[in-house]
Amino acid sequence: MTAVAKEATQAQALATEMPSGRTTGWWGMILFVTTEATFFAAALGSYFYIRFQSGQWPPPGIEDPKLTKVLFMTALLLPSSLPVMWAERGIRKGQRWRLRAGLAITLVLGLAFLGMQVWEYSEDLKKHTFTTDAYSSLFYGITTFHGFHVAVGLLMVGWLLAASLRGSFGYRRHERVRLTAIYWHFVDVVWVAIFLSLYLSPRL
Repeated sequence: MTAVAKEATQAQALATEMPSGRTTGWWGMILFVTTEATFFAAALGSYFYIRFQSGQWPPPGIEDPKLTKVLFMTALLLPSSLPVMWAERGIRKGQRWRLRAGLAITLVLGLAFLGMQVWEYSEDLKKHTFTTDAYSSLFYGITTFHGFHVAVGLLMVGWLLAASLRGSFGYRRHERVRLTAIYWHFVDVVWVAIFLSLYLSPRL
């Protein structure tokens, strides 16, 4: 074998020639969250369109959304991205304990968020329901759809946690952790938009 052939077949040279870039799963997740972001953008756009067409918002007989519970909900959900990030970076280094701890913390925070949302609904539904008016339909529709996304994210996190306890992931095999992290960050970003639009803007 010539010197050129030997140089071309060395491990370093072969690694250089390997395909680089994002995985198919990464692009699939980005496409999915982009599609879902478009839906939320359209829903929030409809909310503001109807609001600006109305004389009073919320309509007469409906109080402005109370902030006490939703501030606790926000304090639970937004920081939950940090343990996911910490877990992902940990498994990249082969630290399974960080993956398990980070996922467990995220799972607890997410479940607490959903519990607070159910509590909020239990009080709000006594005053107005999905069919009371356009405001109620939009409010419940947007927040419920987001809650559904949180629930899906928790299923993904729970599955990852269960798989990690069986030793399924390592520093060379953690793509599913990465994809779940992208989805969970998306859920958090959408909540910020919902919080500002549905809870804070009526008070401005």
